[in-house]
Amino acid sequence: MTRISTRPYSFRQAEFLKQSGLHPALARLFAARGINTSEELSTELVGLIPPQRLTHTQKAAAFLADAIAAQKKLVIVADYDCDGATACAVGLRGLRMMGAHVDYIVPNRFEYGYGLTPEIVALTVREKSPDIIVTVDNGIASVDGVAAANACGIQVLVTDHHLPGDTLPQAAVIVNPNQPHCEFPSKNLAGVGVMFYVLLALRAELRQRGIFDQANQPKLDTLLDLVALGTVADVVKLDPNNRILVAQGLKRMRAGRMHAGIAALFRVAAREPRLASPFDLGFAVGPRLNAAGRLADMSLGIECLCTDDEGRAWQIAQELNSINAERKDIERDMQDVALLHLDDFQAQDSHTITVFDEGWHQGVIGI
Repeated sequence: MTRISTRPYSFRQAEFLKQSGLHPALARLFAARGINTSEELSTELVGLIPPQRLTHTQKAAAFLADAIAAQKKLVIVADYDCDGATACAVGLRGLRMMGAHVDYIVPNRFEYGYGLTPEIVALTVREKSPDIIVTVDNGIASVDGVAAANACGIQVLVTDHHLPGDTLPQAAVIVNPNQPHCEFPSKNLAGVGVMFYVLLALRAELRQRGIFDQANQPKLDTLLDLVALGTVADVVKLDPNNRILVAQGLKRMRAGRMHAGIAALFRVAAREPRLASPFDLGFAVGPRLNAAGRLADMSLGIECLCTDDEGRAWQIAQELNSINAERKDIERDMQDVALLHLDDFQAQDSHTITVFDEGWHQGVIGI
């Protein structure tokens, strides 16, 4: 039997919102979703929480500005999901706008697992010869990996949003809204949002050093379609700050001002960018990117987001679409097997059910 439950809300808060000019029904809806003032409904970029409130962004900005001035080679180590891919693309594009020499590497989940492991450090040293490693959407738990990098004389900048463990890695700089003593109001930034904030701080630092002025500084708002995609696909809470990032990214998509890869993913998913919605990002575009990390190599997804060649973007989008179709088939077969296992299950007094099968695909099992 379907039951509909009403989300509780503060009558006083709803009345306050109503008095600010909102329709009574909207006032109740917003109050139930934690909106305290009508100002929180604004989606203008001026409403973003300032970068300096995110702990260590200014330290990260100075660190990166020094690295750029010294022409050091930066290598981004990305996670293999949509948030990681978009964070990597934002980092690559944004840092190159600032004049950085930057490359990337993304672990294959089946060979190396998650995060900046010592094995990934060794691979990065062997293939990319970095002076500095920048993690995106990972790194806060990479105590051993950062130690391995330090032992090689490589400094590490960690940008992440996951909850830390008891011990933090000995990185040169850590930017994470969820690290201890960080009072940044939005604890819900996705990995791509954290990287975007680092770039905002870096641009301000380079302005202060006289590298750019307001007229010729890099236009970081061009990255907001990528930020919106990663934020929605990672299913983080759309608090007021994230709502601004997503709304501004959607605005660019609807106006046709998106990167070639995102346009190609909309096209291959048979979605209309003019009507772009969070649903499109979460259930059409995002899964096609995620499929690369689940079944193949997320480098393909990152290339899709980083190319400016529309033909190449379309070619990759078609590959990603095929991989996603394969992922759906695998998922469907796994579900059928799970249901067969349940046929033999005796519930008795159990309150939870865990189903296991050795043949299930490790890249799909988390869905």
